[in-house]
Amino acid sequence: MGCLGLLMYGTKLMGDSLQQLADDRLRHILDSLTTNRFSSLLTGALVTAMIQSSTAASLMTVSFVHAGMLTFMQALPALMGASVGNTLVAWLMAAELNFGFSNYIYPLMLAAFLLVQYRKRPALGESVFGFCFILLSLGLLCHLYDSMPAADQHTVATYLGMKGEHYGAYVLLLLVGAAVTFAVQSSAAIMATSMVLCSTGIWSVYAGAAFMLGENIGRAVVTCRAASSAGTQARRTAFGQLVFNLSGVAWMFAAFPYVIDLLCDFARLDPVAGQTAPDHNLAYVLAAFHTGFNLCNAALFIGWVKPLERWAERCVSKPRNNDEKKTELRFITKGLLDTPEESVMEARKEIINYADTVTQMFTQTRYLFSADNETDFKNIFARVEHYEEVSDEMETDIANYLNRITAEDDVPDRLRPVICGMLRELAEIESIGDSCHHIAHTARRNFYSSQPLTEPQLEHIHQMFQLAEQALEQMRVLLFARKPPREAPTAYYIEKEINNYRNQLRNLNFADVNRGRYSYQTGAMYMDVINECEQLSDSIINVTEARMESQGG
Repeated sequence: MGCLGLLMYGTKLMGDSLQQLADDRLRHILDSLTTNRFSSLLTGALVTAMIQSSTAASLMTVSFVHAGMLTFMQALPALMGASVGNTLVAWLMAAELNFGFSNYIYPLMLAAFLLVQYRKRPALGESVFGFCFILLSLGLLCHLYDSMPAADQHTVATYLGMKGEHYGAYVLLLLVGAAVTFAVQSSAAIMATSMVLCSTGIWSVYAGAAFMLGENIGRAVVTCRAASSAGTQARRTAFGQLVFNLSGVAWMFAAFPYVIDLLCDFARLDPVAGQTAPDHNLAYVLAAFHTGFNLCNAALFIGWVKPLERWAERCVSKPRNNDEKKTELRFITKGLLDTPEESVMEARKEIINYADTVTQMFTQTRYLFSADNETDFKNIFARVEHYEEVSDEMETDIANYLNRITAEDDVPDRLRPVICGMLRELAEIESIGDSCHHIAHTARRNFYSSQPLTEPQLEHIHQMFQLAEQALEQMRVLLFARKPPREAPTAYYIEKEINNYRNQLRNLNFADVNRGRYSYQTGAMYMDVINECEQLSDSIINVTEARMESQGG
């Protein structure tokens, strides 16, 4: 159990470190290379092979579906590819069992220590440490089982559920493999256990294959659990992966003894010879079985992505209160993710969601000045008030989430200015919501006033609203951009135009009040709206500057 713990720690350390090294490139790869189902399949395999964690790749893909960056047709083939990419670690384990690379890892561990201590990017050294821990744990497992007395080996086999060579025992091992994968969220532990037990003679290769098949079910269940609190499309994608994995395990479980016999005949190995004398070559049979199964399963189902999408739409329905979901947190509901980079990415998506919410609030505020009757006005004003409450709550929740990221010990120094800039964006977006709220209250004063705004004043206000709407759209484009430009001339030009128009309307207002065209109180309400629009544009410019500065623009 200690060796398995070391193996899982090494796998997690290497996967997390490789994700830090890849940074946003993984997101860009998934986003840009998933143009069709075949490229999505290859992309999923590539990303999983890069980070050596099919669970992390699956969760990353589902989160992109939740963010609207990937569709079901793009994501499901990528998840199929993740199963294929996960087979690389099986071949690494088989090579370790046969060649004993763990005997030569100590100079590599020294190099990893030097990389961690004296390099600007210690993630490279940590990934090498994780690789060394994987090899070390496999070498220790083999040594322990090779030196175990025969009576103890039989006790281990019985304790782990292998009481005979029949399908009932294989079903039990399949379920145990799925449960262990779900509990520890490490398919590497399942593969290592299967290979070591089979190559040392404690299990037959048939038992190891059945145990390894359970890993596919466990991974799909882990993805479904992670997607349970996500959006509808993300839950449908996780459901599609579950159907894909269950269907593949079903057809392979019916035929796997014959497949194992075929592979053993090809390799000229006896599938039951390991139970009389240890044979580490059987690990290659399991690695070939694992790779062949996932390749065949992906090839069989790559053409069924569209039917799976229709089935997922029928089985996973949208929530009835879908309209209310637009103003709630969507991305940071599950807490901090495995790495600070992933958590910051989720917070970035939540800030975009927050900006969309405030933009909807501005749209409702505009409607207040064109309401025809009191009922419509009250309904619109109630929606603005609701948006204001949601805006305040979202600001607090996102800020607390960013503060939790900063409090983590493993936050890279390069992320701290990014988080600081995101906090500034958050505060300025909240100021935009406050301006909308103030305009709404001015609109209510005007609606019930005995001296309401004149038609020319309302026309000027709507023209100012159009400029503010253009500024908001430019802000959203900038927030959506992967890499902000070094200059944002459009936003600055709109802000300058708003300032000039504000000055023009202010001078015109003084002249109209002096001529007696409307009262001073009416002019004050009028300028309150104009000034709040100008204040709103200033906040938009502050968001723009914060976004550019946090990215080094």
